[in-house]
Amino acid sequence: MAILFDSRPSRRNLLGSALAICAVSAMPMPALAQTSQQPFEQWIVAFRPRALKRGVSDATYARVMNGLKPDMGVFALQRSQPEFREQLWQYLNRRVSDWRIMTGRERLRDVRPLLTKLEKEFGVAPAILLGLWGMETAFGDPVVHQNHMRPVIPALAALAWGEPRRRAYWETELLNALVIIERGWSNPQEMRGSWAGAMGHTQWMPEVWLNIGFDYDGDGRASPFGKPDDALAGTCKYLLQRGRYRRGEPWGYEVRAAGTAGGERTYAEWHKAGVLRADGKAYDAPNARAKLWIPLAGGPAFLIGANFDAVKSYNPSMNYALAICHLGDRILGAGPFVQAFPGSERAPTLTEVQEIQKRLTSLGFDTNGTDGRVGLETMKAVRNYQQKVGMQPADGYAGVKLLARLRQGT
Repeated sequence: MAILFDSRPSRRNLLGSALAICAVSAMPMPALAQTSQQPFEQWIVAFRPRALKRGVSDATYARVMNGLKPDMGVFALQRSQPEFREQLWQYLNRRVSDWRIMTGRERLRDVRPLLTKLEKEFGVAPAILLGLWGMETAFGDPVVHQNHMRPVIPALAALAWGEPRRRAYWETELLNALVIIERGWSNPQEMRGSWAGAMGHTQWMPEVWLNIGFDYDGDGRASPFGKPDDALAGTCKYLLQRGRYRRGEPWGYEVRAAGTAGGERTYAEWHKAGVLRADGKAYDAPNARAKLWIPLAGGPAFLIGANFDAVKSYNPSMNYALAICHLGDRILGAGPFVQAFPGSERAPTLTEVQEIQKRLTSLGFDTNGTDGRVGLETMKAVRNYQQKVGMQPADGYAGVKLLARLRQGT
């Protein structure tokens, strides 16, 4: 989950979503050596009084930290950048994918009573929770947890010891993680997450786990792992407290807004000004306020309200928030955007993505599976194929134009 956006570094800069981390390539460690004034073992000893001051017992500190080896891989992950640059329509197509929509609907069947209860108690719409959950960890997918998460304590300890620019932040998050263990809410073996320490269904940083997470399922501990009850309830609490989520208001709508001036107005006022929903339906909550946003000239336009900003409290990217809101709507039955983005393709179906993966693999471009999920290996395989056959741009996007070329042969 997101950290609070104040003087601390933003979650977008630190980690992105769990699935975005999968699209980061590691670099050789010698080029990215840590910076520290003392060996790691000495640092462990020197850090102990700070942990004790936070209420961590001698026994807990010794059990967790004595003999710990730092996760040196975090320095490469922190400094490397995603290999692929996506246009907005590609970003949305890959995240609001057929696979993720279908998987979201399957999970919805399991958690509908929970989402209904959460909406009644907290006011957060099920679509928003589904979108966040799907974006962050593909609905708690064990494949994501197993293949793309790492032990958090060694990662945070490495950063607290050896990352000079944000050392105070990493030290605080390591202390938060130790306090969680001291409380008996978790243990080092369970605490697997991103290189930056985000964990569980909706990717809680230790600070969020400690201060906003709570025991919603009544099992005696607050936990973002296992059943999604605590994670989704904690996400509701986060959106309310730090995102200022408003009960009963929509995140926004796609609209028809050619030549309309901006500013903030109520939905009723937008309607009077001729800005209508793209799907032709009436505005819900007509007295709620919204502002006009057109991401790309010639593309779809949106009215976005306070709850769009609440989603942005998780990550300050407009594109990220739009993907979450759209994914949640699609899971609940809404259609694609009415207006297409300039130069865009329609999103490939699950079957088409699987065909792309099978054809690439048969040609020697291994996609590491043919399940219809586009991860880093599929993107690398696509780009390598594009480069070999001279397709431009070689952007790694697994879309319908690529499939047409694959069907033609090389």
